[in-house]
Amino acid sequence: MTVILTTSPGFGKHGRVPERLKELGWELIRCVDTSLPDGGVSAHIARADYMVVGLVPVTAQMLEGATKLKAVLKHGVGVDNIDIPACTARGLPVANTPGANADAVAELAVGMMLSLARNIPAGHQSVVTGGWDRKVGSQIGGKTLGIVGLGNIGRSLARMARGMGMTVVATDPYADKAFAADNGIELVDLDDLLGRADYVSLHVFGGAGNASLINADKLRLMKPTARLLNLARGEVVDLDALAEALNEGRLGGAGIDAYIKEPPETTHPIFSHPRVVFMPHSGADTVEAVENVGLMNIADIEELMAGGKPRRVLNPDVFES
Repeated sequence: MTVILTTSPGFGKHGRVPERLKELGWELIRCVDTSLPDGGVSAHIARADYMVVGLVPVTAQMLEGATKLKAVLKHGVGVDNIDIPACTARGLPVANTPGANADAVAELAVGMMLSLARNIPAGHQSVVTGGWDRKVGSQIGGKTLGIVGLGNIGRSLARMARGMGMTVVATDPYADKAFAADNGIELVDLDDLLGRADYVSLHVFGGAGNASLINADKLRLMKPTARLLNLARGEVVDLDALAEALNEGRLGGAGIDAYIKEPPETTHPIFSHPRVVFMPHSGADTVEAVENVGLMNIADIEELMAGGKPRRVLNPDVFES
């Protein structure tokens, strides 16, 4: 029997994925114990044929016990928590699911913008606690959205924002210039974007290259009324600098869906700020998106089992050795 080990809480639970796994007769082992550094992987890794990865890092040390493992697949897009060179050294293909959850993440970004613009969390709290605090908000139509990272998610968000009457500017060294031109998106550098945007939405990969991409110096470039959204990775934003900017009135608000440590340490002052909306890394958590991602993972496993070379593999050199 094929054994699938997953560190994703959602893999195999939604849409057509559970039935498909049942049809295939695969055994699914779920390792999501947040009290353990590896989610419980070490107790089962020796039995696994394939690993479907959530947020638990895949390290060279973890792979030492993976004697049967044939491939590592990300239940999502970002692979910054997978040691791809270590996988390659062991001959393990690594694949992700680009585009499968783009609309879901983009929709949450829109939801965060609306929450901040119309004070939705505070309004809800006011009503349910017996108050009637009617705060005057703002409309997002006519505002400028700056998208940092014009990949699948960024492009989906751009289309939605344009449909709501927003002006969109974007920065991405690998941007699809034809898409930008066709959708009226101006491509600019990061500093220009930060200075012009009313909302800045981050959609870049994590890792050392983007650590503190938005730091104290970058925050000083933003309008005092602007709002920052991080639906990327926690390390992309310097939370100390963000809290300082908010406390000093140099930024209008923020929406955060990604954290360096998850769940985060809520003792940090950012978590008590009234102009910040938080979500528990839920950008990709829709039934439709989780189903899409799971079915793509399954399709790639089936292709690998049949001796194929899935096009989503990120280290195709493993097939040449």
